[in-house]
Amino acid sequence: MSTRRVYLHVGAPKTGTTYVQDRLTRNARLLARHGVHVPTGSPLVTPALFHFRAALDLLGQDWGGPPGHAAGAWNALARKARRRTGTVVISHEILAPATPAQVARAKRDLAGEGAELHVVYSARDLARQVPAAWQESIKQGRKWTYRRFLARTREGRPWFSHAFDLPAVLATWGAGLPPEQVHLVTVPPRRVAEQRGDELWRRFCAALDIDPAWAPQDSDRTNQSLGIVETQVVRRLNRRMDRATRREASYDELIREMLAQGELVGRESAPVRLPPDMYPWAEEQAQRWIDWVGASGIHVVGDLEELRPGPPPDEQTWRDPDRVPPKQQLGVTLDALAAMTREAARRQDPERAILAKARAHAQRLRQQ
Repeated sequence: MSTRRVYLHVGAPKTGTTYVQDRLTRNARLLARHGVHVPTGSPLVTPALFHFRAALDLLGQDWGGPPGHAAGAWNALARKARRRTGTVVISHEILAPATPAQVARAKRDLAGEGAELHVVYSARDLARQVPAAWQESIKQGRKWTYRRFLARTREGRPWFSHAFDLPAVLATWGAGLPPEQVHLVTVPPRRVAEQRGDELWRRFCAALDIDPAWAPQDSDRTNQSLGIVETQVVRRLNRRMDRATRREASYDELIREMLAQGELVGRESAPVRLPPDMYPWAEEQAQRWIDWVGASGIHVVGDLEELRPGPPPDEQTWRDPDRVPPKQQLGVTLDALAAMTREAARRQDPERAILAKARAHAQRLRQQ
């Protein structure tokens, strides 16, 4: 009988993964009392960050931090997982489009003798998924227009397209596993989530076969969406600063963390939505997903019909994110400039900070 079950949550992006990972982090100690372990590194590194670095290392990537910050993280995570008994949960969405060779390594490193490996994948309809992916790519520094992103998405070219391709992801990650050890969680639509509270968390726990009450502390972390005006302003700022090629931490901290996930969220700008003429494509993809799941026999938590895009928006009310009036952009731009000015005034001059530390050190030496 297996003494360890390892649940590897591999995505997809933009399916509430930020919320799930933060709730796992906040309740890690309580979960451990019930034999559910969320591996972490040092006390200064959260499980979410530890899993992110491990995923980067497994995929052979190195971004989102100083050079080399992910080196060795996968092996460290795998060692911690193998030392546990009971249930081990590992989660990061960038794992979704891993190659067969990378998946084989993950399974080999995590399984070990006496372990039972499970794969969990969460998905939602493309009418919500695709607009969210474009916004996220802009937050990450991309500069493409919505029209160009949509055209490339239909061709299956962006990274997000590979991460969202449910049959491809689960065929790769589920290869060699019994279908009952491959779990699909459908992300509830907004109306269901509002009616049933933390429905996504309950579904995730059902996939893991654990009691949702074991993690009572809720999370307030969500990767909120921007409106069309705010997204357009960040996109143009990326172009002006050539942000995608610089990839410096200071730029990301100011633009992604402070602006795109702080100052510019929650405004009254129209949401980014899938164009009405792309709904037939989204419906076709949903039917392909549903047919594949039905034939696969994998474990489904939720309702497969939630993967359908639903009715398209009215042609007259749909707003094109690439055609935002300059006056609307100006107001958001000024708000962003004001926020960055306040942040610049708040931060201490690095040279002054160094000088202050040197003076403090000299003072301590004099007192010895």
